[in-house]
Amino acid sequence: MKIQYLTYIVIFLLFSCKKSSYKEEINKNSKLKLELAEAQKIIALPLHCLEVEYPNKLGQVLNSSEELKSPKQLRPIFYGCFDWHSSAHGYWSVVKLVKQFPELDQDKTIDHLLTKVFTNENVAIEKAFFDQPHNKNFERTYGWAWFFKLQEELYTWKDNPKAQQWYQTLQPLENVFVERYLDYLPKLNYPIRTGTHDNTAFGMALSLEYAQTVGNTKLKDAITAKAKELYSNDTNCPIAYEPSGHDFLSPCLQEAWLMSKVLPQTDYKTWLQKFLPQLFDKNFDLEVGKVSDRTDGHLVHLDGLNFSRATCLFQIAKVLPELNHLRPIAEKHFNAAFPNISNDDYMGSHWLGSFALQALDAE
Repeated sequence: MKIQYLTYIVIFLLFSCKKSSYKEEINKNSKLKLELAEAQKIIALPLHCLEVEYPNKLGQVLNSSEELKSPKQLRPIFYGCFDWHSSAHGYWSVVKLVKQFPELDQDKTIDHLLTKVFTNENVAIEKAFFDQPHNKNFERTYGWAWFFKLQEELYTWKDNPKAQQWYQTLQPLENVFVERYLDYLPKLNYPIRTGTHDNTAFGMALSLEYAQTVGNTKLKDAITAKAKELYSNDTNCPIAYEPSGHDFLSPCLQEAWLMSKVLPQTDYKTWLQKFLPQLFDKNFDLEVGKVSDRTDGHLVHLDGLNFSRATCLFQIAKVLPELNHLRPIAEKHFNAAFPNISNDDYMGSHWLGSFALQALDAE
């Protein structure tokens, strides 16, 4: 019996070691990559909705009965995909993917679409809306940030003369948002820590990427300074309380993602050890968000949470390679959500592709 018992122990230990070694090998070699098949799946979503006017969530303040117009009349560029910000990041997705995979626009359908909507006349109407007294803060800062990312993609599409023209055409709106952002940041005494659109860290992170790319030093410095002011002393973020019922962002991870962009590596590690010390535990894990009803526009947010968590975890592991054990958690979150995006109800399909693309880009 003793021999048999010892044999079981040896087998168990050998199996455990082999299983652990196998898991480490899988984690080391596992890699998500944006290839043509994924690009085709993602780009189909915004292409389907960018010119779909209804259903539509306008969200603006009406100043008079004269503004009771259709979404397309009010916003001739960003009227599709249910709401203004989803239209903005839908265009971002399309531009980003066609830049990387020109074969996605062999028949020039996308080229024609962008030429048709990105016009001086349409930009003037969009800008006039944001100049209205009661709508100056519309889409602050979530929609502004996604618009910046669209401009960033057009700005860096240097080998496409049309893209450079589109960038110039959209600049009046870009200038408005830059000015509003610079005016807003000094007034922001406290960060907004929600898991939805208003999250300060998310908007700042995307806007910072744009500012760095286009060389807007004033905006870059303002965001960097405000991020340090708002977040440098934060400790022990309660990530165990996440997610809330309709989050598509992780308040804790979004902040960690932003700070990875504004602090030097050594300072960032020191800060993160105080802010989310559990990330340094190699046994750390995070359960994926579970969607109970994909026809519910709020509940389906949790698929977006899985993508945005993946984005943050990939970024953190890039900055601090000793946290490479976070990558399998990121992949788990991505893989939980990605199969759903093309089969989703419109409440999810009108926006989730952009978040999937963002995660793949972070990887």
